[in-house]
Amino acid sequence: MSGGRAAADARPALADVGRRLLDLLPNRADWHAVRRAPRRDLVAGLTVAVVALPLALAFGATSGLGAEAGLITAVVAGAVAAVFGGSNLQVSGPTGAMTVVLVPIVAQFGAAGVLMVGALAGVILIALAGARLGRYVRYLPVPVIEGFTAGIAVVIALQQVPAALGVTDAQGERVWAIAADAIVRFVGHPQPGPVAVALGVAAVLLLGARWRPGVPFSLLAVAAATLLAELAPIELSRIGALPQTLPAPSLDFLDLGAVGVLLPAALAVAALAALESLLSATVADGMTVGQRHDPDRELFGQGLANLAAPLFGGIPATAAIARTAVNVRAGAVSKLAALTHAMALAGIVLVAAPLVGRIPLAALAGVLLATTVRMVEAASLWALARSTRGDALVLVLTFAVTVVWDLVTAVAVGVGVAVVVALRAVARSARLEQVPLDTGDHTAEEQALLAEHIVAYRLDGPLFFAAAHTFLLRLSDVTDVRVVILRMSRVSTIDATGAQVLGDAIHRLQGRGITVLLSGIVPGHDEVLDALGVADRLRRDGLVFPDTPAAIAYARTLAPPAPDASHT
Repeated sequence: MSGGRAAADARPALADVGRRLLDLLPNRADWHAVRRAPRRDLVAGLTVAVVALPLALAFGATSGLGAEAGLITAVVAGAVAAVFGGSNLQVSGPTGAMTVVLVPIVAQFGAAGVLMVGALAGVILIALAGARLGRYVRYLPVPVIEGFTAGIAVVIALQQVPAALGVTDAQGERVWAIAADAIVRFVGHPQPGPVAVALGVAAVLLLGARWRPGVPFSLLAVAAATLLAELAPIELSRIGALPQTLPAPSLDFLDLGAVGVLLPAALAVAALAALESLLSATVADGMTVGQRHDPDRELFGQGLANLAAPLFGGIPATAAIARTAVNVRAGAVSKLAALTHAMALAGIVLVAAPLVGRIPLAALAGVLLATTVRMVEAASLWALARSTRGDALVLVLTFAVTVVWDLVTAVAVGVGVAVVVALRAVARSARLEQVPLDTGDHTAEEQALLAEHIVAYRLDGPLFFAAAHTFLLRLSDVTDVRVVILRMSRVSTIDATGAQVLGDAIHRLQGRGITVLLSGIVPGHDEVLDALGVADRLRRDGLVFPDTPAAIAYARTLAPPAPDASHT
């Protein structure tokens, strides 16, 4: 009996595991997205492939396993992550942040150790997806994400400095040091040709995107630069010879006895892959309208990608923010673009390696320089910098650490400072005082208002990044109402993330035809709400009131009570 009871108890758990697995697999919605604009996706995928090729080769060489390993990673991991990942826009492959982690692993454990670490990291990522831990990235404060995005844009731009200046032997431990060394070498031996090509390509992309957004100016500019380099007497560095075959899959690297020794390195690789991929997906969502990724599916896709890449000799992979940004700007709308990118790279390996080897590195530098310009939303950064001192501090620190050190350190510093600032704000706003009962409270009246399709919510306590999503997003589920009154008088503190989530909730309600009124905004909170544009439009439309009774009186003019059925 006990064995039968145990089996019966295990069935629900197994069923839950099965449901979780099904939730992580590709679904019908992915196919519908692919059918929306296949032509745009194909063009975007080809555009990204042109940009990804030299990056894949460079990152593979930097990791210590060779340029071929980087190219294999872009093909295999790029295809697997595109099919199984949780973002329609994400492009995966080798990245600069990952190579920094891999270099000491190669030195300590060799090539086989790196492949084993990649496979272990894949298993860890799949376990994180099964535990549904990907969703917690949404609690990252907005200033951290914005600072990280701006910092990555600067890092990508700095990475292009040597190629744009025609310098091939720049030295340094950090990207900014390499860029500085390239500038010094360029001043000693200036080469105007690469500079003209890089700036020319970047200008064509930036101006062309404003003139005709749907035209693939990246492909046109790179092709024109390559033709110019062939015809004109300009000294330009080229991509060079490429391998023309993909290796057969192999398990020769598998060594179960080394799992214990390699596990710490695998945990570091998995943490970086998860963090960089989820942040990249968040950035991609912010660059588009209507796109939202599934964080758990994204971890699952990255896990499978890192299991597959080592079979062919590829290094650990993650989502690539630079390539994802190019993908978005090129007009991608579905996974077909990222899959096309991987297939195009595979085709290049098989049939077009000699031709692609003639592309000037300066032309590709120009493509990425234009991408970095379009990655940074200056208005958003300025709004955050003006919202509160704490948000400005978090933004600047995250940006600076991303540029000077690395991504993981930057996020850790940004979140840590954001927590300290938020806790300080909460501590300063906490009060313990004796007050009489609030005779002006409208709790009973609020119940009566439901019959008139009017609902009032009172927001109590701090409205900051850790608490905002807990209760504000529930407003999106409000049904069968015409007017929502948000009573703000008891909000003790508000930061940029809280204000942004409040604005998102208001926007969603308005999109469903529901009028939103604000009442009792504390004077000190006006600056944050106005800086992020949350209350401006409502105030212009006369939808902000000094107290709740005034808001209720106005709401009744918008949603008059329905006729009593007994008199019909």
